[in-house]
Amino acid sequence: MFSTNLICVARRAQSEECEYYSGDKFGLDFDCRKDMEDDGYILVLAKITNTSAEDFKGIIHIKLMIDEVEPKFFIPGFMYNTNTAEKPSSGRKAFPRIKRNPGGMPESDFFMTRSDRLAEPVSLVYGSGKVKGILAPPYWVSEGGRLLPVSFEDGVKKNSNASFYQYGGFSCSINDGGRVSVGYTLGYEDAPWLFVQTARVLEREPVTDDNSFCIRSGESVEIPITIYDYKGEDERAIYKALLHTYSVFHESPRVIPGMCEEKAVTLLAGAIRDNAWLEEEKMYSGFVYDRAEGPRFNKIGSLSWTNGLAVAVPMLFAANKIKDAEARRQSLSFIENVVSHSFNQKSGLLYDAVDDGKWSVRGWWYNGMHSGGHSAYLNGQAVYYILKAYLSEKKEQGAGHEDWISFVTPIISRMNSELNSDNEYPFSMSEDTGAGLEYDSMGGAWCLAATALYVSVTEDVQYLDILKKSEQHYYDTFVAKCECYGGPLDTDKAVDDEGILAYVRAVRILHEITHEEYLLNHMRDALYYECSFKLSYNTPVSVPPLSSIGWSSCGGSITSTANPHVHPMSSTIIPEMKYYTEVRDDGYIRSRLDDTIKWSLQTFNTYEKEYGYGGIGWMSERFCFCRGLLTEKYPDGSTASTWFALMPWASSSIIEGLTF
Repeated sequence: MFSTNLICVARRAQSEECEYYSGDKFGLDFDCRKDMEDDGYILVLAKITNTSAEDFKGIIHIKLMIDEVEPKFFIPGFMYNTNTAEKPSSGRKAFPRIKRNPGGMPESDFFMTRSDRLAEPVSLVYGSGKVKGILAPPYWVSEGGRLLPVSFEDGVKKNSNASFYQYGGFSCSINDGGRVSVGYTLGYEDAPWLFVQTARVLEREPVTDDNSFCIRSGESVEIPITIYDYKGEDERAIYKALLHTYSVFHESPRVIPGMCEEKAVTLLAGAIRDNAWLEEEKMYSGFVYDRAEGPRFNKIGSLSWTNGLAVAVPMLFAANKIKDAEARRQSLSFIENVVSHSFNQKSGLLYDAVDDGKWSVRGWWYNGMHSGGHSAYLNGQAVYYILKAYLSEKKEQGAGHEDWISFVTPIISRMNSELNSDNEYPFSMSEDTGAGLEYDSMGGAWCLAATALYVSVTEDVQYLDILKKSEQHYYDTFVAKCECYGGPLDTDKAVDDEGILAYVRAVRILHEITHEEYLLNHMRDALYYECSFKLSYNTPVSVPPLSSIGWSSCGGSITSTANPHVHPMSSTIIPEMKYYTEVRDDGYIRSRLDDTIKWSLQTFNTYEKEYGYGGIGWMSERFCFCRGLLTEKYPDGSTASTWFALMPWASSSIIEGLTF
């Protein structure tokens, strides 16, 4: 047997024991042979033969054993280092956190998960200057009565005539008999818990027929497994494996006949214009529910994210592009409402939320914050979007709006006065004084993006030196470590995909200003990090409506390690991805850009109730590609894989990506 530090253990179905035993106990003969080796990749053909007189039904766990004292796990979309397990936790939000000496849920010294929870079917460890890991097929198909691992070639599934049979699974352990391990399972389980959402965590499920893999007596299965084992100077070395993973399992998103970027923008913007605008309150509704008696609104008014300027400004882009006077009027009404009423004289910052015309810092996310106060994420994003609106109006309408520049200038000053000695912007700031209350997050990167855009628009270079130092801090502390957390306000600083989107914008603007080459390297690493959350193939979704309409997951990005669903915010950086590929010849990002655009063009209603609700152009934020966040119900009580609501910020993410 070829030695690769692979071992095979198994667990029978219907057994009350959770323990895994050597496959020999069940008559499972495990054999490996090296098929190919190239530059740190070892392709292994693992063969499992059932030599017993009985059929085996259960879970087979193939583990790569690793000697590493300080492991950093990287499982795309699921685990980044320890998922901040080494940091204090409020305990309010539950998401997987791996720890050698766990203190109870959600901490554990191991995790197992069904493969569709991952963006890429790979589990990696970085430590002692090396990357080690295991890549294997994410699911199995049935073809002519045989079970085969799924495979792709040039973006097309090779088993095109086969039917989906079952997901596999992946694992990581920080204390596997005194060693570290990552693994792949035939069959699957979510252990020690299934994280449906941060407020709903289910206990370890039993091994039944549904999640078992069956090998009949005398039969064999062969699994192509790639073992990664190569040197790397730091955590960014994982991207070599992820680029290879993408090349092996990439499958293109579907293409809707007749759909193009302008048509998509027209449909999405029209749905928001006609259904989500609340004229009396000069704002957009956060949710619009399609009801027989008429629409029902859940307003949750906010400054920017989730349904303020993050909607209004992309709507302005769309209106200026497709010449929609009503959409433009609505957008300008909201922007003027913000400029006229949202400024907090005491703090020198913008109030974050609005309800019945009353501005405050108490948005729907407030009780999930540790320190309260103004959000740097929202203030920075708001200033960024106002400046983007200024540029759009100047370019498309010849309109000046110099009052908008006057409005944001003191806010830029206030935000930049609260950088700490590490040159990091705050996560939250005092409602009374504007002082920085809490740091250690990517949320403040929106202040970085806003300040960079302010310098670009006004040519006021007084902040340029600060910007360079701050950008370097965010790069060194978060981006280079492949571990960005604290972007959104509702995940208790879980590692996420959202914070990097502000940083990418900031670096693009800084490069436009300075043309310094190192910034393109930083932008590359940030885009590679974002792509670690972006699905590379189309998961076989089993829950309607996504399962029934042909929806593609490839090109969509997982929100965070806490919110396991795909949402469209990553589509907002399509312009930045285009910019990068225009100045750098990077085939990987070019292909990822193509995936993102195609995903964006197929993820909303192209006809009435295509997604089970609403009219043409309606779109929600939630796409459940796995079992995460499956909380929506059809009228008969059955589970749905999306939210049944028009959510303008989600639609606007697509609009922004396709227009500016």
